[in-house]
Amino acid sequence: MKKYAIILSGNGVFDGAEIHESTMTMLAIKKHGGEYQIFAPDMEQYHVVNHMTGEEMNEKRNVMIEASRIARGDIKPMSEYNESDFDALIMPGGFGAAKNLSDFAIKGPDCNVNPDVEKAIKDTVAAGKPVGALCISPAIVAKVLGDVELTIGQDQDTIKGLEAMGARHKKTDHGEVVVDKKHNVFTTPCYMLDANILQIWEGAENVVKAMNKKMK
Repeated sequence: MKKYAIILSGNGVFDGAEIHESTMTMLAIKKHGGEYQIFAPDMEQYHVVNHMTGEEMNEKRNVMIEASRIARGDIKPMSEYNESDFDALIMPGGFGAAKNLSDFAIKGPDCNVNPDVEKAIKDTVAAGKPVGALCISPAIVAKVLGDVELTIGQDQDTIKGLEAMGARHKKTDHGEVVVDKKHNVFTTPCYMLDANILQIWEGAENVVKAMNKKMK
């Protein structure tokens, strides 16, 4: 039974982890015989967004506490991640990946990545274990690894940002997975495309299936 570490960035597409991508990733792992542990940074999130209006709210929230809603309380701080305890690492998308796990949404190619997230990616890659990234989270991988082949779909402005960080981008459609064989990185676009929840399931399942195949 392969054990995945899932990194979440909060709760909700505009300021945290995308909930459909997160739950579909969890479901895909379980459906294909794996298990998972959820992690998130124990830190204040960049901001809080009213998901009905899209407007910023005058309050503060904690990334891990918010992500614990998706994890049903079973969550660990990112600082406790140890590569040796897991077979794979995977990150759903949502703007939290570009606001909380990194500041790509604010600084673009000049962004910084949360140190614990960066360490987790580097340690996992160094051990030859697969790293999965959905939606916008490949931007984090691009910043950490540089010369890596990946996808966020077809958004040209985001593609330029990834390429400025040294990544090689491949345009994709729903459910397609790009595999970087050198680093064992697996990416799919999900809601970076105009998608419905069935297409999100297809992307999440295909990434997990590809990662499982690598681990056999």
